[in-house]
Amino acid sequence: MTMVLLPPSEGKTSATGKSKLNLAKLAFSQQNDSRERVLNSLTALSLGPTAKARTVLGISTKQDWEIERNQQLLKAPAAPAWQIYTGVLYEALAAESMSAARLKKLTDMTFIQSALFGLISLGDVIPAYRLSGDCVLPKVGSMSSVWSRMCTQILAERSDLVIDFRSGTYVKLGPLPIGINSVVPKILQRMPSGPPKVVSHHNKATKGRILRAIVEAKSGISNVDQLANVIASLGADVDVIYPKKVGSPVTLNVVVDVL
Repeated sequence: MTMVLLPPSEGKTSATGKSKLNLAKLAFSQQNDSRERVLNSLTALSLGPTAKARTVLGISTKQDWEIERNQQLLKAPAAPAWQIYTGVLYEALAAESMSAARLKKLTDMTFIQSALFGLISLGDVIPAYRLSGDCVLPKVGSMSSVWSRMCTQILAERSDLVIDFRSGTYVKLGPLPIGINSVVPKILQRMPSGPPKVVSHHNKATKGRILRAIVEAKSGISNVDQLANVIASLGADVDVIYPKKVGSPVTLNVVVDVL
């Protein structure tokens, strides 16, 4: 089955209910030692001096509730990742409105590049947290130093098409390995004059809508041309750019008004 890679969102909704984080149940269990190490460091940071936690996490005094949230990671209610992440991409995806069959298809194929957990399934049960991909944790280091080698190895084992919607910060946490069947859609918006440009909000929203279209497609997406056709059906102009370097990902330039 096609593998879709998403970034997390800074915006997260706290879960309710009785479910708790269980590392043993997350996808790709070979990451669990690193997950435990990052969890312990983040919890210790959040229980320590507040000023230091603000600096490391890149938040203001008005966001101290994020620190309090981090203090309770092992005790807090947890929910499937598609319910926790609430940024623009996830709002456009609108997983909560999908049928049970489509939601299963979505969670089977979609994975998040999390700074806290590494590669996880969109269906994995996690708590809300605050940790960005560019953070450097005490006694742990940068998130790329923790995850990049391990996540790239996980991706290297894939034989199906990998569609990479991650932002630059999160690509560094698991760079695409050379030689896999992969494609990177680049979302551009038409301007009143001049060439198309990347516009953050519409970039994220369009990625969410493209993923929904992939899930709703009657047939599977196993190659770049099929993906390009699905995206074009949304009203976008799609240009397939094959790499000059053998083994590098194909790029899809996707030009939209506003999808």
